[in-house]
Amino acid sequence: MSLLHLFLLAVIQGLTEFLPISSSAHLILFPQITGMADQGQVIDVAVHVGTLGAVVVYFWADVWMGLKGIPDMLRGRLDTPGARLAFLLVIATIPVILFGLVLKLTGLDDAMRSVAVIGWTMLGFGLVLYWADQVSDGEKTDRDWTLRDAVIMGLWQAVALIPGTSRSGATITGALFLGYNRRDAAKLSMLMSIPTIIASASLLSLDVIAEGNSALAWEALIAAIFAFLSALLALALLMRLLRTISYTPFVIYRVILGIGLLAWAYA
Repeated sequence: MSLLHLFLLAVIQGLTEFLPISSSAHLILFPQITGMADQGQVIDVAVHVGTLGAVVVYFWADVWMGLKGIPDMLRGRLDTPGARLAFLLVIATIPVILFGLVLKLTGLDDAMRSVAVIGWTMLGFGLVLYWADQVSDGEKTDRDWTLRDAVIMGLWQAVALIPGTSRSGATITGALFLGYNRRDAAKLSMLMSIPTIIASASLLSLDVIAEGNSALAWEALIAAIFAFLSALLALALLMRLLRTISYTPFVIYRVILGIGLLAWAYA
């Protein structure tokens, strides 16, 4: 895979991961639109790992608080903010791990990588995001995150394994329905991505090791670095924009893209 190919994939991932427009869908569509070879799930996960690094850097204070709380959480003590955050992130990750295993074992993860599926989910979940954004009272902050909310947002995150749904879009939608403000809905969504991407990357890393494909591992590393740099810029921009705008521009983009993909798929 050429350096330009890796760079384009990484930039696509970095710019779309934190926007509620489905980075995975854009990665799937890229080879179909350009005619380039499909990069495969290993590169997909590599660029997700790059964006994971951007989340850790941008939200380092929260990440460090959660890391310090892990020992208390393991001892069953949830009376500190760090332990509580770590525990809720674990709870929110369980549904996506279980659903992800089901999809992988049944082969449905590859079967759903189609233009038609992406078109329907892009359109449908875009409209649901608009609904959530309109009805949310926006009174809750990330400090109001509860066990119930973590479970509900975790289920939304599991549904987002369907291509085109958007992991960030689904979890933000769930948070908005629960009454969180736009910026903290996005923040919780980004923090939830950390254990999810770690779990996914760990699983696929076994495939790379089993294959002994050093060339593929090197390409994955390059893609991850490019994705980290572009994602850090995109994340800073999104969090700044959410102080003044709604999610409507992203909904419009999803609807237009979804209709276009459906027209293409059924033409």
